[in-house]
Formats: sequence, structure tokens, C-alpha cells
Amino acid sequence: MNKPQGLDLTREQITTLDNELLTLLSKRRELSLEVARSKEIDVRPIRDTQREKQLLERLVQLGRDKGLDAHFVISLYQSIIEDSVLNQQAFLHGRANPDTQKQHYTVAFLGARGSYSYLAATRYCDRRQVTMIDFGCQSFDDIVNAVESGHADYGFLPIENTSSGSINEVYDVLQHTSLSIVGETTIEVGHCLLAKRGTDTANIKTVYAHPQPISQCSRYLSLHPEFKLEYCASSAEAMSKVIEADNQSVAAIGSAEGGALYQLSAIEDGLANQKINQSRFIVVARKPVDVPAQLPAKTTLIMATGQKPGALVEALLVLKAHSLNMSKLESRPIPGTPWEEMFYIDIDGNLANHNVQQAIKELERLTRFIKVLGCYPCESVKPTQLSQAQLLIEPNSSRAVASPNQLTASPTTKYSREYKSQDSEVQCKQLQVGNNQFGAFQLVDTPKTDTELASLAKQTKEAGFQAIILNPSLGVNSQSQLKKHFQVIEQAGLVSVLLIEQENDISSAHLADMVMLSGQYMFNQGLLGQLGSLNRPVIIERNNMASAEDWLAAAQIVLVQGNQQVILCDSGVRSFAKPDHISLDLSSLVSIKQMCHLPIICNVANEKINNRYPQARAAKQLNADGIVLAAPCTDADSNLLRELYL
Repeated sequence: MNKPQGLDLTREQITTLDNELLTLLSKRRELSLEVARSKEIDVRPIRDTQREKQLLERLVQLGRDKGLDAHFVISLYQSIIEDSVLNQQAFLHGRANPDTQKQHYTVAFLGARGSYSYLAATRYCDRRQVTMIDFGCQSFDDIVNAVESGHADYGFLPIENTSSGSINEVYDVLQHTSLSIVGETTIEVGHCLLAKRGTDTANIKTVYAHPQPISQCSRYLSLHPEFKLEYCASSAEAMSKVIEADNQSVAAIGSAEGGALYQLSAIEDGLANQKINQSRFIVVARKPVDVPAQLPAKTTLIMATGQKPGALVEALLVLKAHSLNMSKLESRPIPGTPWEEMFYIDIDGNLANHNVQQAIKELERLTRFIKVLGCYPCESVKPTQLSQAQLLIEPNSSRAVASPNQLTASPTTKYSREYKSQDSEVQCKQLQVGNNQFGAFQLVDTPKTDTELASLAKQTKEAGFQAIILNPSLGVNSQSQLKKHFQVIEQAGLVSVLLIEQENDISSAHLADMVMLSGQYMFNQGLLGQLGSLNRPVIIERNNMASAEDWLAAAQIVLVQGNQQVILCDSGVRSFAKPDHISLDLSSLVSIKQMCHLPIICNVANEKINNRYPQARAAKQLNADGIVLAAPCTDADSNLLRELYL
């Protein structure tokens, strides 16, 4: 056996490769700006999603040839494409507004260095390759005053968070300012428990934080009733309090990046209630800006409608008439006028476009007050995705036509075709199920360590599956262990599904991307009601003794409670002829697809081994929207999925 080369030499080689990669990424970014210059002349849109898909398809194939996982290649290049798009947008926006181009910007933000507002402002300026001069403020009013008075060029205001929602104080400030919104930026908010080095969580008695992080980390904080919470004006102030303390019984909630500026360590991370926790900031300045036609743009309005029934609906119908998408609607009370409200609206459209201008003219005739707060480039870059068919095979898809239905449904039932004629589609991250989108799930019902699960998840992804259904009642002893399992699944590029096998499993629903109600609880109306209040997709497994009507009635309970992201799962039923045998009810599948718009997936794990693949193929031919197979996956599973994705 050959002796491996020394570890130091291997690390030196990796360092050299990393340096070369960074050099190549820098050169690629420079070339993307050349593309922007070309698009400036030809006035072509910034994004060409068809070319992006072709690029990803080619790179996935090249990556496979070099032994690289398709998910790794796609996630890497999605980040590169996003960076390229945002840089091109910043370049063209700057070219369209030469008066704003300076080497130094004085930027007003909430708090001091290390606050989330500071991190957002830094990222915004770095992308525009300008030096930021800090102007920390104690309140949102101070930020607006600093820009209005000329002490700062720009102000950064947090407008909304994916966990805690809109930040009402900022909307109130916008009612009374002459400033214009000239930009936006969104940052990932990774809340950590920050303390001095060597501090143990068990010794923490006091936690300093801004009210927003406290709201966004409420579940974590509820697990530590011993913490005394102290509110601060910003995350930076909270971190300063920890530094100033003369003991190690205090901590702050903030970002690891911000904590590093204060020599604080993250003793716990991932504190936020939601796995994806992002904050959107708006950028305000004294003068409005022009947005080039090829850039995706947002226009923000503020308006007050007349005090008559249907006034707001009448105004919103104007946007529909001009094919304008409203991406945000917020209301705030008008000071001094009880029960009257001001409405804030974000429109996906450029103020320079004719349809936006015409819509605003019509709104002027319908409203008591209307004002454009700003038009600015939209910085939300939707990642280009490849379908499972594109990942595995050439995309030539066809679907069978279902036979006439036998069941009937009342027009008042929310699952019926009378209620909604078009097939519903449930989307969760890269997974799409329904409306001609086919999903593949793998059921993992044996205990796994993180290492074993990571290996299984990698194989699952490579075989073509899109999601893992995990049974927490088998070998998972705590929410923290379950959370780690779901993080492993997420790192593999798969959607995590929590299988609810016991009533108390629902308390862990917030940890997963989706939940699946076991068939044994299909008749539990209390559980169904709780699932209806969840803001995540729900899969309802059919009880093996339930009729199709019982199954749809369970779906109705969830839909009525508000959750419209419902998938039905047939895992087989018992027949009178063979009470000990469970098999898919393919005849009901045909009838239900005819009279129900909800997606239906089929779980063939209960079928006899030699009957699983034929049943899966039959389900696909009868228009099933997905399949569930049991772990571990085999080459035969992979071949089956290639066939089903056709």
C-alpha cells in the first residue's frame, strides 16, 4: 500500500486551488460586466432564463463526468448566477444615474457597526464598489432626518422579515417623509447566542436583544425561561452590553458576523423560529432614480381610498386591468383620523412603463390621496431550476388522460373541480407536485445517525428523489436531534417531510419543510384542524379502511382551516376479499382525479416487492402526481424514476 503524501503538502495544494478558484471567479465577474455593457447597448433584459437552463444542464453533465453531484453543481452555479445578475443590475443602474456615482457614500443605519442594518448597508455598498462612511442612528426617525438634512446620502430601513412580518414603525415613518425609495436589499438573518469566549449556555442569566430578534427567536427563548430579556435599540447595542459586562452571565442575540466585530463567540446558532429567516431593507435618498427598462423594477405607492364599501377592491382592480402584479399590500392607521387607513403597495413594474403610468392616473381619480414613494431595481433573484426530467433524462413528457369519474362533490367542497377547475400545484423549494409536475419521495422509517442519514440522503438525491419522509417516532429522542436530521436532509438538496405517527409529533412540524399525516390519524379532526393552521404543505395519507369520501372529507377539514397546500397520498386499502392484503386503490385514483383538483401521490411501499414497480407505473399512467418508495434506494429505483419522469 502506497504511503499517502504528507497532510501539510495536501493542505498547501488545496490552498493553491482555492486561490485559483477565487481568481477565476473574479475574472468571471468581470466578464459578466462586459455582458451588461452589451445589454446596455442592445437594451436586452438582464436575465435570459432559457440560456441559464441550458448552462445548468451542460454543467450538470460535465460535473457528472468529473464525479460531482448534480445538486452541488446546481447550488454552486445558482449562487454564481445570482451574483452575476445583481452585479449587472447595479452596473446598469449606476450608468442610468450618473449623478449618484461617487467614491464614498455616507450611509445612515440603525445601531452601530455589527447591527443587521450595518451588514445590509455594507453588502449594498460593496456590490457597487464604493466606500461606506458609517452614520449610526438610534431610531428610524433619526435615519430619515439624517438623509433629509443632507448629513447622509442614503438611509437603510428594515421593512419586513420572513419570520416576524412587516416592521410597522418604518411604514409609519414613510408617511411623513419627502425621501424616495431608490433601492432594496435582502440579507440572511442568522440569529446566534453571542457571548464572551469560554461562556457556557447554562451560565447565562440575561440576554440583550432588539425586539425583532426576540420575536423571531420566540420558540428558542421559550425553552429557556431562566433567561431575563433586556430590550435594546439595536443588535449592536446588545453586543456592546455584553462586552461592557464584568461577568460571563450575559449574552446577546445577533449575527456571527456582527459578533466577530465585538470579539464575541456564537455559543448557540440557528435560534430563529423559521429555517429561512431573511430581512428586506429599503434604501431611501433625497432624489428619485431612473431604472433602465431591462431591469426588473418595483414601484411603491402610498394611497388612501374613499370611505365607501369596496373602495380598496375597486382600486386593486385597476392593477389587474393593467396586468400589474401586486407583490405587497400593507395598511397603517392615519394619525388623527380614527378607523381610516393608509395603504402601501409594491407593484412589480417600472414607473417609466406606460401601463404603470396609466394605472396610477386611474388610481388618482379613485383615491383621496396617492403618492409614489419610489421606483427602484428589484433585487429578488429567483433561482433557475432544472426539472427532475432535465436532471436525469431528455425532457419529453407526456401524460395519460383519466377516465370519467364516478364520485361527485358539492360545489362548496374546496377540493372539488367545481370549486377550482385547474389542477392545484404544491411547491416547496425545488419540489413541485401537481399540475403536470411529478414528485418522488423516499420513506425513511428506520433510525439513522447523522452520518448514516447523510450517506443515504446523498444516494437518494443522486437516484432522482426530491424529498425524504422521516419518521420521528423511530430512534429520534429529541427535537434537537430531529432538527439535525432535517438539516442533513436540507444539505443534500432534498425537501424534508415529517411523518406524524403520534399526536405529539405535530409539535415538531415547524422543523420540517412539509408534514405528512399518517393514515391511522386521518379521522382525528383535532389533528386535521391543527394541520389546517400550518403554513407549510400537508400530505394526508389515506387510512387503509377509509372510503374515498372519508379521505376527501379529511382534506376538506384542512382546506377550510386555511391551508391550501394539501397533497393526498394513497398507501393502499384493505378489501373484503383480501382483508390481510393492502394494495393501491387505482380505480378510486381515476375517479378522484376527475372530481378533485388536489395532487395525489401513491405510496407503493406496502405492495409486495414484485408488484411495487408495476403499480408505480400504473399509477403514473392514471395521472398520479408522485410516488413514494421505501429506503434504501436501489439502481432499480433510479431506473424506475427515470421512466416515470418521462
